Amino acid sequence: MRILESPTSKSDLIKNSTNFIDENAIKAVVDIKKEIMAVDSPMHYDCEQLLLENGSSQEDLWGINLYLDSDNIDDMVEFDSMINIRPAQNNRTRSVEDENIQEKIKSVVAKWLK
Repeated sequence: MRILESPTSKSDLIKNSTNFIDENAIKAVVDIKKEIMAVDSPMHYDCEQLLLENGSSQEDLWGINLYLDSDNIDDMVEFDSMINIRPAQNNRTRSVEDENIQEKIKSVVAKWLK
């Protein structure tokens, strides 16, 4: 588990990750305000805690699954995590319901994955 410090390739993530949810998919948490991302944990909660320990704010963190065998950002990012359930932010499901937040997440992913 780590916070990405420089853009990385999907193949490098596949090669260096240890916590796959299936053959080429890993969990990640995106900080949409700081535009950073933590990857490769057994649970989204673990990445979330790492980002919180490094100064992120809870309301800016969103859990996703990354399907690294896809070249299309819409197919690569799955908005599904227990940490996304936030009634106080009008997000009542495991998905990210706000399309603007979805777009911010995809933008951060595109920034870090080359």
